[in-house]
Amino acid sequence: MGTRFNADEVFEMALQIERNGAAFYRRAAEIVTDRKSRDLLLALARKEDEHEATFVAMRAKLSGPETEPPVYDPEGEAALYLQALANREVFDVGTDPATSLTGRETLQEILCAAIGREKDSIVFYTGLKELVPERLGQGRMDAIIKEEMSHIRILSQEMARAKG
Repeated sequence: MGTRFNADEVFEMALQIERNGAAFYRRAAEIVTDRKSRDLLLALARKEDEHEATFVAMRAKLSGPETEPPVYDPEGEAALYLQALANREVFDVGTDPATSLTGRETLQEILCAAIGREKDSIVFYTGLKELVPERLGQGRMDAIIKEEMSHIRILSQEMARAKG
């Protein structure tokens, strides 16, 4: 039998990914030298915080079978697994930021890296959507994917502005 997640567990992963994203942008803001770039990166971190709040609100609306664990898990191992998976797959803050952000990146390079990570998160969520049965809230995954797509739009607009 394959691994299955309910919507509540997927929202927990979404929350972790958003926290990791905010940490990435805050770290990037620490290494840029100009104020405008720093302000932009901090604004992106705040946007991740807003998305986290959105997911908290969406999660609070879950009911019935959407919050029920699909398998017996008295030790909460599924939640620990999901947290580890979210940390490793997208915006990995478990590694030394110096290895992913050297401090020599331009704003363009940081934005490009962020767009790549956002794309990865969309792929991640799209894959997870297939693991969540419809009766356990599969449809709610579309809202998460749409939020992540909005991140790419914002980053792309900022990248175009930074070029100009």
